[in-house]
Amino acid sequence: MREALLCGVLLWAGASIAEGVWFVDVTEKAGIRFKHENGAQGGRYLAETYGSGVAFLDYDNDGLLDLFLVNGGRLPGLSTAPLASDALYRNTGDGKFVDVTAQSGTADTSYGMGVAVGDYDNDGDADLYVANYGSNVLLRNEGNGCFRDFTGQAGVGDRGWGSSVAFADVDQDGNLDLYVCNYLDYPVQDPLACFIGNTAERLYCDPRKFPGQVDRFYHNRGATQGWSFEDWTEKMGLANTQGKELGVVFGDYDLDGDMDLYLANDMAPNALWRNDGSRFTGQGLASGTSLSLDGKVQAGMGVEMGDVDGDGRPELFVTNFQWESNSLYRNLGNGFFADVAVESGLHKISFPYLGFGTGFFDCDNDGDLDIFVANGHVYDNVENVDPAAFYPQRNQLLLNQGEGHFTEATDAGPGLELVEVSRGVALGDYDNDGDVDIALTNSNSRAVLLRNDGGNSRHWLGIWLRGRRSNFDGVGAQVAVEAGGKRQTRQVHGGGSYLSAHELRLHFGLGDGALAERVEVRWPGGTIQELRNVRADQYLLIEEE
Repeated sequence: MREALLCGVLLWAGASIAEGVWFVDVTEKAGIRFKHENGAQGGRYLAETYGSGVAFLDYDNDGLLDLFLVNGGRLPGLSTAPLASDALYRNTGDGKFVDVTAQSGTADTSYGMGVAVGDYDNDGDADLYVANYGSNVLLRNEGNGCFRDFTGQAGVGDRGWGSSVAFADVDQDGNLDLYVCNYLDYPVQDPLACFIGNTAERLYCDPRKFPGQVDRFYHNRGATQGWSFEDWTEKMGLANTQGKELGVVFGDYDLDGDMDLYLANDMAPNALWRNDGSRFTGQGLASGTSLSLDGKVQAGMGVEMGDVDGDGRPELFVTNFQWESNSLYRNLGNGFFADVAVESGLHKISFPYLGFGTGFFDCDNDGDLDIFVANGHVYDNVENVDPAAFYPQRNQLLLNQGEGHFTEATDAGPGLELVEVSRGVALGDYDNDGDVDIALTNSNSRAVLLRNDGGNSRHWLGIWLRGRRSNFDGVGAQVAVEAGGKRQTRQVHGGGSYLSAHELRLHFGLGDGALAERVEVRWPGGTIQELRNVRADQYLLIEEE
């Protein structure tokens, strides 16, 4: 009944048909049998409700995107819940995946939260960093199908409550640095008990009842130091406990050629950090990206950065709590943003939902960035708190109608009719057919793979970068594609979404254009490389000259 009412609200708010796009749940057909375990035993420990992440990566370099899924299981210090391990699924190329967790060395049984993908040692293989409630884990890809725990040698085994993580070459030395979000100082051995009103029914506590934890910025010391990292958190001006970070993305918001940092905070002002070379400078309040349009703190979860209005400047998008609406900060240039959630159409669309994972992608290859949002409440007994709310929720596909105005897709396949408690989102073209697919994690439930059928009815171009002087995957590189009178810009990000990692290839929808007249790559450090008259409908590998 509530779902029907909610659909009515969304239709009134503005809705449209996703032309040619049809998302299908192919999880079972693909052979994916992963189930997230939150370890809940009735005690309402806060970590149980935040879910876990998912990543697309090509760990074996066969040109096919594989899947890595983070699991929860047993919280440290508690022995009643069973252990559960993370999982790695290899893409076999025929629409199916094979579980290779055991033989690949990725079966970590810590209480997992977030994951980042990056070739931190520049050897051509995708490595994994997993953030846990407890000690984090760095898994180095050995290039033979196996990973090795390199946490101790690398010096990155932070023991906080890790959430989202990201790789980025902050100082442009050709090596990927690492940022680890830490959420709250929350001891499971002596947790605060919260209740619904004056009843005896337990409720997950409000995060404002707990102090924040210091995040970690690890600087990569390179090959001469054995690919170890040094904690530069204080040196870079990032040591504070004011934020309660759940989302992180690096990107060049001011177009000065280096990677800036944006953090989504839960019931604390979001933080925008400008990279000034040797240090980060806080610009959140001054830039207009810390609070809502009416000046309120919101419950930031997932985050994304990208140019949704086609003006060449990247916007910032944050998913928030139910009855808050998600935030879209339009980049006005000169370091300033405006919250355009209302005029973009996103306020009414997102207001009845609680958003987590997210991503910008051109689902229909029309040349505009659309948005996917994973939804689900944090209270499993929310109806006893708010009769108008509900725990499992529908996810949303938000279509860009041009220049950054969005409507919700009302008929985009059965995959978008699923009602789950969704958390992590990773975007990637796992079947290499030219349209972007979606991987989802759901709290205490099965993971889901949604195949995009029909998004490739229009032309497209995929760009795959290989750095030489830059880091191997070209993280931080800016790519512009000109086709049919339109110029699109994308940047290779080593973070984003919520607890998750999108594929590192860049995807451009070209509409009716069978040719890209110009492709420009601006590598980290500023070197520009140009290609002319590139045919559409291919994945193009561009190596740094």
